[in-house]
Amino acid sequence: MLLLPLLPAALLAAQTPVDAPLPAEPAPQQTAVAATSGELRLTLDDALAMARRNSPRLQEALAATQRGQAAVQTARAYTNPNVEVFQGRQYARPIKTPGTPGLLQHYAGYQTIEIPTERSARRKAAEFMAASARAAERGVGLNVMADTQRAFYEALKRQEEINHARENLALVEDLRRRVEVEVNVGEKGKLELTRAEAELARARFAVNSAQIEYASAIAILRAVIAAPADANLIPVGVTTAHMTLPPLDTLRDQVLTAHPAVAQSEAELNASRSTLDREKALRIPQPTAFAEFENQPDLRYWRAGITIPIPLWDRRRGQIADAKAAISQANATLDQRRLELVSALERAYEQYQLADQQVTSLEAGSLRAAESAVEAAKSAYRFGERGIVEVLDAQRVLQSVRGDLLDAQFARQSALIDLEELGALTPGARP
Repeated sequence: MLLLPLLPAALLAAQTPVDAPLPAEPAPQQTAVAATSGELRLTLDDALAMARRNSPRLQEALAATQRGQAAVQTARAYTNPNVEVFQGRQYARPIKTPGTPGLLQHYAGYQTIEIPTERSARRKAAEFMAASARAAERGVGLNVMADTQRAFYEALKRQEEINHARENLALVEDLRRRVEVEVNVGEKGKLELTRAEAELARARFAVNSAQIEYASAIAILRAVIAAPADANLIPVGVTTAHMTLPPLDTLRDQVLTAHPAVAQSEAELNASRSTLDREKALRIPQPTAFAEFENQPDLRYWRAGITIPIPLWDRRRGQIADAKAAISQANATLDQRRLELVSALERAYEQYQLADQQVTSLEAGSLRAAESAVEAAKSAYRFGERGIVEVLDAQRVLQSVRGDLLDAQFARQSALIDLEELGALTPGARP
């Protein structure tokens, strides 16, 4: 397991001296607290909690779910009745049999009678779309949590790169001082000092470059978790150790069964089928019942009846064809998402296996050999048996091996995050 120590917040500034001492390493279990003014030490759990509270993407997904629930309420509502109230006066005309003048009143009400199959299909379509919104919200939650972890571990990786670069700088500075002393007493030529100074400039540039990458990683982490703009984020954590994954076939079945993207596509497919049923039900005319009462100066009357539209010209062929096409589209989307999930699962699974093998190989062989080579070269240089070139070459090999190990460790970590995002692993269940 790779332990990633803290770096001071001053690394974010371009003016940070490359030879400033590192602070003591905090415990990985430490929670996010303000250590100094504007400084926020952040564990992975703290970052995930902050993303849950602040992420606009999660808030947007929640609002979409609420809209889906509101659509269900709308679909369940009955059609409102219409009421008419008229009032006026009736006047007699100068004819042989004039009407009776006086107050004229008219009252009427209308109520559309819904087709039960149409109402049921409309309600089911709304409920399936609400289920789709809930599944989409779960998917967004997985994406946000995965993006937060990627940004967090990327910042940790940049921290470790700075540590490696600064260790290399310390070694080169020590060699440069030794060479300068030897040149001053005449034991070495000035060419050795020139080589040492060139290597020192290269080591300082590597530290500055690592600091720039760290500042970029912190900016991305701040955006992902929506952290306060005035807080200096200092990630604290470790990478995940080796773990044994279940068989690929087991994970494939689990992903295709439980992933929110599949649930979302299946809900949209069912909603499209319900929409087709509704369009077919709407071919049945929806009658409108009415009743009215009229009060005239010389008589009163009431009447009731029903109005039925005749589907003579419009048989809803276009709407039905559109609903059928939507079902085909939803089927294709479901198949495509399944293919994408299986492909992503296989890629993440294979990436984890390869990265884990690289970590094991480098830790057991190459890293120890490179460290031993550096120590041997330094000892030989102190006794005058080797020159500075051999020491620098051995140090470059060690830096290269350390970089490869760091890349492999975080490639393994990234693969585990991908597996969690796909639903193959339970978030938080890793050792």
